[in-house]
Amino acid sequence: MLHVRRAGTLDAAGMAEILNEIIAIGGTTAITDPVTVSDLADWMARDPRSIWHVAEDDGGTVLGFQWVDPHPGAGPDVAQIATFAKVGRTGLGVGSALFRATAEACRAAGYAWINAEIRADNASGLTYYQSRGFEDYGRIADYRMANGQRVDKVLKRYDL
Repeated sequence: MLHVRRAGTLDAAGMAEILNEIIAIGGTTAITDPVTVSDLADWMARDPRSIWHVAEDDGGTVLGFQWVDPHPGAGPDVAQIATFAKVGRTGLGVGSALFRATAEACRAAGYAWINAEIRADNASGLTYYQSRGFEDYGRIADYRMANGQRVDKVLKRYDL
């Protein structure tokens, strides 16, 4: 059984494990350097309007996580989203369950819409956000990531 709840700092280890596995296999996340438990705890505390959720199984194993925080350039009513699922556990409803909780929490927090910036080569990410009802509204061409790699990003929005 899948359970979704607000994440806390004690979840940072499970979230770091998921994200680091994706980074290690060369996944299509825009995050290119491994993260520590402390990094994630710091990200969680960085803004009081951030909203974090985890999806876990009956044994408490984190299967995925999602967060939003205020978009740095689009104003206080726009949330920026990131979603990660455990390698090998995609397609099992983790992302759907996380997004239901996140969208509800965003409405309650007063956000007007959610921004997603997805690497253009991330077919599963593009499909995921499209299937949640996100619509294309722009593109960032030749985005330089922290490791120097250049990628295009597709901009999608979900109106709350």
